[in-house]
Amino acid sequence: MTLAATRSIDVVRRRESSVLGRLRWPERIAAGVILLLALVVILAPIITPYPVEQQNFEDGALLPPGADGHLLGTDQLARDLLSRVIIGSQASFGIAFFSVILGLAVGGTLGMIAGYRGGWADTVLMRLVDVVLSFPTLVLALVIAASLGPSFHSTVIAISLVMVPGFARLTRTLVMQERNREYVQAMQISGASSFRIARLHLLPNIAGPILAQAAISFGHAIPGEAALSFLGLGVQLPQPSWGNMIAEGYGYIAISPWGILIPACLIAVTVGAISIITDGWRRISQEDE
Repeated sequence: MTLAATRSIDVVRRRESSVLGRLRWPERIAAGVILLLALVVILAPIITPYPVEQQNFEDGALLPPGADGHLLGTDQLARDLLSRVIIGSQASFGIAFFSVILGLAVGGTLGMIAGYRGGWADTVLMRLVDVVLSFPTLVLALVIAASLGPSFHSTVIAISLVMVPGFARLTRTLVMQERNREYVQAMQISGASSFRIARLHLLPNIAGPILAQAAISFGHAIPGEAALSFLGLGVQLPQPSWGNMIAEGYGYIAISPWGILIPACLIAVTVGAISIITDGWRRISQEDE
C-alpha cells in the first residue's frame, strides 16, 4: 500500500471518529440550520433590510411575501416582517440562552450538593425540587412572570426557574454514580477539598449528559418565551420577539396569516433542529459506551 493511500485511510478514519463525521445527513442539516440562525442572531443589526420600526405605508400594510421589495411582506403597521423576524430572533434566542445558563447554574449546583453530600442536604434540596415539580411548568412560569412584571429579565427568570428541577435531578443522579468511584475516593484520601473534586474531576465526567440536557432545555425555552410573550407577560413592544409577533398578527390572521405563520414556522424549525441534533448526540454517546 502506498504512502498516499495510507494517509487517505487515516484521514477517513479520523473523520469517521470525529463527532461531525459521525453525524447523519439529517443531523448535519439540523446543525447547519442552527448555525445559520446563530449567525442571523449575531449579525441581526447589520443584515436587516429596513429599520425594525420603520413604517412603509407608501408600499402598503399586510403585504404578502415578495411584494414591493419586502421578502416576507409587511405587518399591520406596514413594517417589514423580515427585519422584525431577524431582530426578534435576538430576543427569543437571548432569553433561551440566558434561561439555560441560569437554570443550569442553579439546578446544577443544587444537584451537585445533593448528590455529593447526601444525607440531610440531599433530602432537603430534593424535597424543594419536588415542590417545584408539583406545579405544571407553564402555569408556574406564568405565575412567576406575572409576579415580576412583563420584561425580558422576568421572562428569563421565569423560564430558568422551571428548568432548575430537571438540571438538579440529572446532576444529582450523575454525581451519585461518580462519587463512589476510585478516583473520587483517592482524591478524598489525599485531602482534596470537595470544591476541587467537583470542579476538576466530577464536572468533566458528567458534562456530556448535562450539555445534552441544556440543548433540550434551549429548545423548550424558545416556545416558552413565545407563550409568555403571546400572553403579554414576556418581551414587550416595541422590542420584537417571535412570541409577541405572533400576538400582534393574531388579529389579522384571516387577512394576512404571514405575521403568525413566519415566526411560528421559525420556532418549529428551531425546536425541530435542536431535537434532531440532540438525538444524534445521544446516539453517538451510546455508541461510545
